[in-house]
Amino acid sequence: MSIALKQVFNKDKTFRPKRKFEPGTQRFELHKRAQASLNSGVDLKAAVQLPSGEDQNDWVAVHVVDFFNRINLIYGTICEFCTEQTCPVMSGGPKYEYRWQDDLKYKKPTALPAPQYMNLLMDWIEVQINNEDIFPTCVGVPFPKNFLQICKKILCRLFRVFVHVYIHHFDRVIVMGAEAHVNTCYKHFYYFVTEMNLIDRKELEPLVTICHSALPGPWKMPTMLAGESQNKRAQ
Repeated sequence: MSIALKQVFNKDKTFRPKRKFEPGTQRFELHKRAQASLNSGVDLKAAVQLPSGEDQNDWVAVHVVDFFNRINLIYGTICEFCTEQTCPVMSGGPKYEYRWQDDLKYKKPTALPAPQYMNLLMDWIEVQINNEDIFPTCVGVPFPKNFLQICKKILCRLFRVFVHVYIHHFDRVIVMGAEAHVNTCYKHFYYFVTEMNLIDRKELEPLVTICHSALPGPWKMPTMLAGESQNKRAQ
Protein backbone atom coordinates (compact mmCIF):
# COMPACT_ATOMS: atom_id res chain seq x y z
CA MET A 1 0.00 0.00 0.00
CA SER A 2 1.36 3.44 -0.90
CA ILE A 3 2.20 6.08 1.72
CA ALA A 4 -0.81 8.10 0.55
CA LEU A 5 -3.15 5.18 1.04
CA LYS A 6 -1.63 4.38 4.44
CA GLN A 7 -2.53 7.93 5.46
CA VAL A 8 -6.08 7.44 4.17
CA PHE A 9 -6.61 3.98 5.67
CA ASN A 10 -5.15 4.58 9.12
CA LYS A 11 -6.07 2.86 12.37
CA ASP A 12 -7.82 5.97 13.71
CA LYS A 13 -10.40 5.72 10.96
CA THR A 14 -11.21 2.05 11.54
CA PHE A 15 -14.95 1.80 12.12
CA ARG A 16 -14.53 -1.13 14.50
CA PRO A 17 -11.52 -2.74 16.25
CA LYS A 18 -9.80 -5.31 14.06
CA ARG A 19 -10.15 -9.00 14.86
CA LYS A 20 -6.79 -10.78 14.75
CA PHE A 21 -5.70 -14.41 14.57
CA GLU A 22 -3.51 -15.87 17.30
CA PRO A 23 0.07 -16.58 16.13
CA GLY A 24 0.87 -20.27 15.96
CA THR A 25 -2.66 -21.37 15.07
CA GLN A 26 -3.68 -23.00 11.79
CA ARG A 27 -5.92 -20.05 10.98
CA PHE A 28 -3.05 -17.62 11.51
CA GLU A 29 -0.94 -19.62 9.05
CA LEU A 30 -3.79 -19.65 6.52
CA HIS A 31 -4.21 -15.90 6.97
CA LYS A 32 -0.49 -15.38 6.31
CA ARG A 33 -0.68 -17.60 3.22
CA ALA A 34 -3.68 -15.70 1.87
CA GLN A 35 -2.00 -12.34 2.49
CA ALA A 36 1.23 -13.52 0.87
CA SER A 37 -0.68 -14.54 -2.24
CA LEU A 38 -2.33 -11.13 -2.45
CA ASN A 39 0.93 -9.26 -1.88
CA SER A 40 2.75 -11.31 -4.51
CA GLY A 41 0.43 -10.00 -7.21
CA VAL A 42 -1.02 -13.43 -7.96
CA ASP A 43 -4.29 -13.53 -9.91
CA LEU A 44 -7.14 -12.92 -7.46
CA LYS A 45 -9.21 -15.73 -8.95
CA ALA A 46 -6.42 -18.15 -8.10
CA ALA A 47 -5.77 -16.60 -4.68
CA VAL A 48 -9.28 -17.36 -3.39
CA GLN A 49 -9.28 -21.06 -4.29
CA LEU A 50 -9.23 -23.49 -1.37
CA PRO A 51 -5.64 -24.73 -0.93
CA SER A 52 -5.20 -28.45 -1.37
CA GLY A 53 -5.60 -30.36 1.86
CA GLU A 54 -7.03 -27.43 3.84
CA ASP A 55 -10.37 -27.39 5.64
CA GLN A 56 -13.08 -25.36 3.92
CA ASN A 57 -14.45 -23.94 7.17
CA ASP A 58 -11.00 -22.70 8.22
CA TRP A 59 -10.50 -21.05 4.82
CA VAL A 60 -13.90 -19.36 5.00
CA ALA A 61 -13.36 -18.24 8.60
CA VAL A 62 -10.04 -16.58 7.71
CA HIS A 63 -11.62 -14.67 4.84
CA VAL A 64 -14.76 -13.63 6.70
CA VAL A 65 -12.68 -12.05 9.46
CA ASP A 66 -10.31 -10.45 6.93
CA PHE A 67 -13.17 -8.97 4.90
CA PHE A 68 -14.82 -7.66 8.06
CA ASN A 69 -11.58 -5.89 9.00
CA ARG A 70 -11.04 -4.43 5.54
CA ILE A 71 -14.62 -3.38 4.87
CA ASN A 72 -15.08 -1.71 8.23
CA LEU A 73 -11.85 0.15 7.48
CA ILE A 74 -13.23 1.31 4.11
CA TYR A 75 -16.50 2.45 5.67
CA GLY A 76 -14.58 4.16 8.45
CA THR A 77 -12.93 6.44 5.90
CA ILE A 78 -16.25 7.82 4.64
CA CYS A 79 -18.53 7.42 7.68
CA GLU A 80 -18.33 11.13 8.55
CA PHE A 81 -20.05 11.81 5.22
CA CYS A 82 -22.68 9.12 5.77
CA THR A 83 -25.19 10.81 8.07
CA GLU A 84 -28.90 10.61 8.74
CA GLN A 85 -29.24 13.76 6.65
CA THR A 86 -27.26 12.58 3.63
CA CYS A 87 -28.42 8.95 3.85
CA PRO A 88 -31.86 8.82 5.54
CA VAL A 89 -32.35 5.29 4.17
CA MET A 90 -29.89 2.41 3.87
CA SER A 91 -29.93 1.96 0.13
CA GLY A 92 -27.98 1.30 -3.01
CA GLY A 93 -29.44 3.85 -5.39
CA PRO A 94 -33.15 4.22 -6.16
CA LYS A 95 -33.70 0.52 -6.85
CA TYR A 96 -32.36 -1.14 -3.70
CA GLU A 97 -33.35 -0.49 -0.10
CA TYR A 98 -32.05 -2.63 2.76
CA ARG A 99 -34.03 -3.06 5.96
CA TRP A 100 -32.65 -4.29 9.26
CA GLN A 101 -33.87 -7.34 11.16
CA ASP A 102 -32.05 -9.07 14.01
CA ASP A 103 -34.80 -10.98 15.86
CA LEU A 104 -33.94 -9.02 19.01
CA LYS A 105 -34.92 -5.36 18.98
CA TYR A 106 -35.89 -5.40 15.30
CA LYS A 107 -38.06 -8.46 14.90
CA LYS A 108 -39.49 -7.23 11.60
CA PRO A 109 -37.62 -5.70 8.62
CA THR A 110 -37.21 -2.04 9.57
CA ALA A 111 -36.17 0.91 7.41
CA LEU A 112 -33.29 2.78 9.06
CA PRO A 113 -30.88 5.60 8.17
CA ALA A 114 -27.69 4.20 6.65
CA PRO A 115 -25.36 5.08 9.58
CA GLN A 116 -27.68 3.39 12.07
CA TYR A 117 -27.96 0.34 9.83
CA MET A 118 -24.14 0.23 9.54
CA ASN A 119 -23.71 0.41 13.31
CA LEU A 120 -26.13 -2.44 13.86
CA LEU A 121 -24.53 -4.46 11.07
CA MET A 122 -20.99 -4.09 12.40
CA ASP A 123 -22.12 -4.77 15.98
CA TRP A 124 -23.91 -7.92 14.86
CA ILE A 125 -20.92 -9.21 12.90
CA GLU A 126 -18.57 -8.50 15.82
CA VAL A 127 -20.78 -10.62 18.07
CA GLN A 128 -20.68 -13.49 15.56
CA ILE A 129 -16.93 -13.54 14.92
CA ASN A 130 -16.09 -13.15 18.61
CA ASN A 131 -18.39 -16.00 19.60
CA GLU A 132 -16.20 -19.04 20.32
CA ASP A 133 -19.14 -21.34 19.61
CA ILE A 134 -19.27 -20.01 16.03
CA PHE A 135 -15.66 -19.04 15.31
CA PRO A 136 -13.65 -21.34 17.62
CA THR A 137 -10.02 -20.37 18.13
CA CYS A 138 -8.86 -23.43 20.08
CA VAL A 139 -7.28 -26.26 18.11
CA GLY A 140 -9.54 -29.28 17.85
CA VAL A 141 -12.78 -27.41 18.59
CA PRO A 142 -15.15 -28.05 15.67
CA PHE A 143 -17.16 -25.44 13.82
CA PRO A 144 -20.94 -25.57 14.32
CA LYS A 145 -22.99 -27.40 11.71
CA ASN A 146 -24.58 -24.13 10.57
CA PHE A 147 -21.23 -22.32 10.26
CA LEU A 148 -21.41 -21.77 6.50
CA GLN A 149 -24.99 -20.50 6.74
CA ILE A 150 -23.89 -17.92 9.33
CA CYS A 151 -20.97 -16.89 7.13
CA LYS A 152 -23.27 -16.50 4.15
CA LYS A 153 -25.39 -14.05 6.12
CA ILE A 154 -22.32 -12.13 7.32
CA LEU A 155 -20.93 -11.84 3.80
CA CYS A 156 -24.30 -10.86 2.36
CA ARG A 157 -24.51 -8.01 4.86
CA LEU A 158 -20.92 -6.94 4.22
CA PHE A 159 -21.67 -6.83 0.51
CA ARG A 160 -24.32 -4.22 1.20
CA VAL A 161 -21.66 -1.97 2.68
CA PHE A 162 -19.89 -2.11 -0.68
CA VAL A 163 -23.16 -1.29 -2.46
CA HIS A 164 -23.77 1.78 -0.31
CA VAL A 165 -20.18 3.03 -0.50
CA TYR A 166 -19.94 2.58 -4.27
CA ILE A 167 -23.27 4.15 -5.14
CA HIS A 168 -23.54 6.92 -2.53
CA HIS A 169 -20.00 7.75 -1.41
CA PHE A 170 -17.60 6.78 -4.18
CA ASP A 171 -16.98 10.46 -4.91
CA ARG A 172 -15.31 10.71 -1.49
CA VAL A 173 -13.26 7.58 -2.20
CA ILE A 174 -12.03 9.20 -5.43
CA VAL A 175 -11.19 12.47 -3.65
CA MET A 176 -9.02 10.46 -1.24
CA GLY A 177 -7.34 8.69 -4.16
CA ALA A 178 -8.39 5.34 -2.76
CA GLU A 179 -10.53 3.99 -5.58
CA ALA A 180 -7.91 1.45 -6.74
CA HIS A 181 -7.65 0.03 -3.21
CA VAL A 182 -11.42 -0.18 -2.76
CA ASN A 183 -11.84 -1.74 -6.21
CA THR A 184 -9.22 -4.38 -5.44
CA CYS A 185 -10.86 -5.17 -2.11
CA TYR A 186 -14.24 -5.57 -3.78
CA LYS A 187 -12.79 -7.65 -6.59
CA HIS A 188 -11.17 -9.96 -4.03
CA PHE A 189 -14.45 -10.20 -2.11
CA TYR A 190 -16.44 -10.90 -5.28
CA TYR A 191 -14.10 -13.65 -6.48
CA PHE A 192 -14.11 -15.30 -3.06
CA VAL A 193 -17.88 -15.37 -2.50
CA THR A 194 -18.53 -16.61 -6.04
CA GLU A 195 -15.73 -19.22 -5.91
CA MET A 196 -17.03 -20.56 -2.59
CA ASN A 197 -20.71 -20.07 -3.53
CA LEU A 198 -21.42 -17.98 -0.43
CA ILE A 199 -23.74 -15.30 -1.83
CA ASP A 200 -26.72 -15.80 -4.08
CA ARG A 201 -26.11 -14.27 -7.51
CA LYS A 202 -29.31 -12.26 -7.19
CA GLU A 203 -27.87 -10.47 -4.15
CA LEU A 204 -24.94 -9.30 -6.28
CA GLU A 205 -27.15 -7.52 -8.82
CA PRO A 206 -26.68 -3.97 -7.43
CA LEU A 207 -23.02 -3.98 -8.52
CA VAL A 208 -23.35 -6.25 -11.54
CA THR A 209 -21.86 -3.62 -13.89
CA ILE A 210 -18.72 -3.52 -11.77
CA CYS A 211 -18.50 -7.30 -11.59
CA HIS A 212 -18.68 -7.79 -15.35
CA SER A 213 -16.59 -4.86 -16.50
CA ALA A 214 -13.57 -6.12 -18.41
CA LEU A 215 -12.05 -2.70 -18.95
CA PRO A 216 -8.59 -1.96 -17.54
CA GLY A 217 -8.17 0.64 -14.82
CA PRO A 218 -11.03 1.79 -12.58
CA TRP A 219 -14.17 -0.28 -12.99
CA LYS A 220 -17.37 1.15 -14.41
CA MET A 221 -19.77 2.45 -11.82
CA PRO A 222 -23.16 0.75 -11.78
CA THR A 223 -25.98 2.56 -13.52
CA MET A 224 -29.38 2.60 -11.87
CA LEU A 225 -32.59 3.24 -13.75
CA ALA A 226 -34.35 6.04 -11.91
CA GLY A 227 -37.76 4.78 -12.97
CA GLU A 228 -37.33 1.30 -11.52
CA SER A 229 -39.16 0.37 -8.36
CA GLN A 230 -37.26 -0.24 -5.14
CA ASN A 231 -36.28 -3.76 -4.19
CA LYS A 232 -36.64 -3.85 -0.42
CA ARG A 233 -34.76 -6.58 1.39
CA ALA A 234 -34.61 -7.47 5.05
CA GLN A 235 -31.13 -7.51 6.53
